[in-house]
Amino acid sequence: MRAAPRIEGTERFLSPDKNRGLRAVRHFAVGELVFACPAYSYVLTVNERGAHCENCFTRREDLFKCGKCKQAYYCNVDCQRSDWPMHKLECVAMVAYGENWCPSETVRLVARLIMKQRVTTDRTPSERLLLLKEFESHLDKMDSEKDEMNQTDIAALHHFYSRHISDLPDDQALTELFAQVNCNGFTIEDEELSHLGSAVFPDVALMNHSCSPNVIVTYKGTVAEVRAVQEINPGDEIFNSYIDLLYPTEDRKERLLDSYFFTCQCTECTSKSKDKEKMEIRKLSSPPEPEEIRSMVLYAKNVIEEFRRANELLEMCELSLEKMGAIFADTNVYMLHMMYQAMGVCLYMQDWDGAMSYGEKIVQPYSVHYPAYSLNVASMYLKLGRLYLGLEKKTHGIRALKKAVAIMEVAHGKDHHYVAEVKREIEEQK
Repeated sequence: MRAAPRIEGTERFLSPDKNRGLRAVRHFAVGELVFACPAYSYVLTVNERGAHCENCFTRREDLFKCGKCKQAYYCNVDCQRSDWPMHKLECVAMVAYGENWCPSETVRLVARLIMKQRVTTDRTPSERLLLLKEFESHLDKMDSEKDEMNQTDIAALHHFYSRHISDLPDDQALTELFAQVNCNGFTIEDEELSHLGSAVFPDVALMNHSCSPNVIVTYKGTVAEVRAVQEINPGDEIFNSYIDLLYPTEDRKERLLDSYFFTCQCTECTSKSKDKEKMEIRKLSSPPEPEEIRSMVLYAKNVIEEFRRANELLEMCELSLEKMGAIFADTNVYMLHMMYQAMGVCLYMQDWDGAMSYGEKIVQPYSVHYPAYSLNVASMYLKLGRLYLGLEKKTHGIRALKKAVAIMEVAHGKDHHYVAEVKREIEEQK
């Protein structure tokens, strides 16, 4: 196998205290594309079938369905033919199992990875800096709950795919592969941060984490694009963020340790510069005791976990907001999280006025709490702008969409089709 080529403008290096990483060898301006990486393997989420092409993830209304399973949709024959080596793993099985065909998205992705590895001998365009087999698995750090989830996924892989993939790897190899995917996989999202699918991008996975990242990852179909959101100078390490950066330092550290098995020591975690604003307490005649605040944070986290398991019911959101609002200011990140859940329920129920009301409360504090050029802020302006236009609040709608575009031109690039779509929405209002 030939030596690993470099991605122009960057190089792999041994990062202090972080094993390996990616650093710049030239200057990158804000908004500049640092590099692009095609997916090594990917899978469209089941809920988006019929709305997006299974092969290229294009969103369009005139897709045609696979004649056999009648569940996968494509732009044209070329896309269908290109996807067939992977789709054939599921096509016959979906027909055979019918409604009982229900592997998780991770299981589907791993099945595709196994097939891809079998037909791939050379380094792929997705592995210019990091090979898939170099992925960390952190098996030695996994607790019994994660190990149990791994074993459940392995059983599902055997159940749904053993007839279609001959000689599956042994359980030890599968345990490692699932752990590698869970630590290094990516979620592909659209411009409103709706989940489109899961993928593996080895070169993107090389970047280490920072809670004050200097790049952002967006997607153009099944290609990941990495753009600078801060000035990057030669010699600077290139940092991505692995998690939602809304939350205060201790919360972020817990999430990173639980999912990625490291304790973050980035500048933001060291300085805790945004924690006071993020944990804003309501101004009361008698300020709450520290224990009351800790208790309310614990309550907020437990409620957040419940919403991951249950259907987010508007009444539960409102009751939680009322309870937390006795201590937390409306700009407190845990209040904002609950408002975001409530907004999602309103959108689901087509309560457009309710969704707009929550969006208006969220968007300004988001702009303060998140780093510059945050996709979370852009998507909130986008949702709010589209709600305004739907409710015939044209001036407000155009203003919100323009704010979304200003962020998206940096994060997604000026030539991205999402940017063109939003600009077209604005033009249609003139």
